[in-house]
Amino acid sequence: MEFMTSEERRFAAAAAEMPYTNPFLPAWIECEKRALGAAYVEHGPVWSARFDMPEERANLVAIGRRMTEAAGRLRDRLNNGVSATRAERELYESMVLFMLYERFTERMYELTLSTADGGLKGRRIDFYPEFVAAAREFLAVGGAEFPALGELPHVFALFFQLRRAFHYIFTFIVGGSMPTARLRAAVWQSIFTHDIHRYRRSLYARMGELTTLITGPSGTGKELVARAIGMARYIPFDGAKACFGEDFAGSFHPLNLSALSPTLIESELFGHRKGAFTGALADRAGWMEQCTPRGSVFLDEIGDLGLEIQVKLLRVLETRCFQRLGESRPRAFSGKIIAATNRDLPEEIATGRFRNDLYYRLCADKVRTPSLAEQIADSPGELENLVKHLAGQIAGEGEAESLSKEVLRVISDDLGVDYPWPGNIRELAQCVRNVLVRREYRPPEVPAAATGAREEFLRGAKSGAFTAGQLLSGYVTLVYAETGTYEETARRLELDRRTVKARLDRELLAALRNEESRA
Repeated sequence: MEFMTSEERRFAAAAAEMPYTNPFLPAWIECEKRALGAAYVEHGPVWSARFDMPEERANLVAIGRRMTEAAGRLRDRLNNGVSATRAERELYESMVLFMLYERFTERMYELTLSTADGGLKGRRIDFYPEFVAAAREFLAVGGAEFPALGELPHVFALFFQLRRAFHYIFTFIVGGSMPTARLRAAVWQSIFTHDIHRYRRSLYARMGELTTLITGPSGTGKELVARAIGMARYIPFDGAKACFGEDFAGSFHPLNLSALSPTLIESELFGHRKGAFTGALADRAGWMEQCTPRGSVFLDEIGDLGLEIQVKLLRVLETRCFQRLGESRPRAFSGKIIAATNRDLPEEIATGRFRNDLYYRLCADKVRTPSLAEQIADSPGELENLVKHLAGQIAGEGEAESLSKEVLRVISDDLGVDYPWPGNIRELAQCVRNVLVRREYRPPEVPAAATGAREEFLRGAKSGAFTAGQLLSGYVTLVYAETGTYEETARRLELDRRTVKARLDRELLAALRNEESRA
């Protein structure tokens, strides 16, 4: 008797491939089609998160049922002495693992929700013994054990990570357009890479060494992307104690660089020793020290980082070590760096405001968030979908339908279908709030870039309106605003540090920093 019929082999091959396929790419849908054949239910080219669409779908339920039936038949054949080729045993093992994932996915989901605010570390997972028993039922058969039985704690940890990653990507990145679908797929790859076989073997322990750079216009959800990556990192599982070694809640540490002075940035990142600067009244551990091996530090607006701190960050990325301000003792950084910017970093490099070597260390993994205009251009119905989603978040699900109709009517009557949404999703959310309160939306007037303090100074210098002293003071201030330190400014301008300090135009500097904080 053959171990597998041709139909069983076809189904097992499709089912075995699914746990190693990006669920947000068309390849996943192709696996569903191959597994179900004529029973496949059409639903779209990719798995998209829409306002009225649940996570679970009929095709997965049908595949799960067939896997259970097929695995039971094949298990019985192995126990009855039917021999299987190596390829057939590998197919069987992969299908069984996917079956186990589907069997326990709901409890993995409940565990994610119940520990989203903490409490995972050290908590005994009561369904782990049941998971082990189910695995042994199907993988300790025919007088032998399949390899996966030797790494069940690792498999359990991967299952929890897969379920958690899907939840946060699906929850944080909403939309049915193809640009948004590609974003979800890219985030999945940032977590697991394109090869989950390799990830399962070894990369799960090394992904913290790779930095992720998120680019895209302001208001497109770059921090949500960063959170999805940070909240879905691998957490080791102790099979003997039936518990995880870390929490995923609280493991994501965001830092907005544009809102802080250079000294505060260093203190927040690296920590400081008592007396390191004015106001340092006690020793303090920074985020890099507090970050656990499975945690992440998110550097928002990395393009605003001064050159001196860029050097220190580069050293951290290269050596995985840092020092507190005012200390010489090296400390290890064991987490992951995620950075984001709306600036064109290659252009910043060309103007000398961003280090080339740091850029190449940052962009080992790049993710780009699409603008709202891109999403609507790809799928005109996407605006309605996103408005409904935001209306539900802002006013509650019970008011989502009526509020979204009001918002869409205001957009149609006052803005027009071709409105470009320069503020992206953030502006659309403000539109929903404005309509909720006043039943109207008036886009904010954004001042022209030429009215900024930097542009006013450059225009005055070009027209010859300044004395030599005023010109030097203005130029010193512009450079200091970029570097953040007297020493680096003096080095770049070949001036004495005291000259830089004396020539600094405090009023111009305040105006420049105020503009940066509003950007």
